[in-house]
Amino acid sequence: MSEKIELEEKKEHKHSHHHDPKEKKRQLNRISRIIGHLEYVKRMIEEDVDCAEVLVQISASKSALNGLGKEIINEHVTHCITHAVEDNDTEALKEFQTAIEKFL
Repeated sequence: MSEKIELEEKKEHKHSHHHDPKEKKRQLNRISRIIGHLEYVKRMIEEDVDCAEVLVQISASKSALNGLGKEIINEHVTHCITHAVEDNDTEALKEFQTAIEKFL
């Protein structure tokens, strides 16, 4: 929950970067599928589906989220961090390092 608050407080980046519109659309589509999957898990719990089956679906959701995280990391490294290095933006590099530590 505290990360959501941080997101609301950090709507604007201190460093400049942009996201490829195609990648952004792909990532948004992927998160929509993950949300749909989590809605299914929620229904499973509401309908008292066997716990083992629920756990398998939770595991699949976690895996999908981790995959999305890896894609975002890759895009960030290839675009945003590249620009940060070119601009000698050490703050952006520190922010990314902190984000990676939280992700892992």
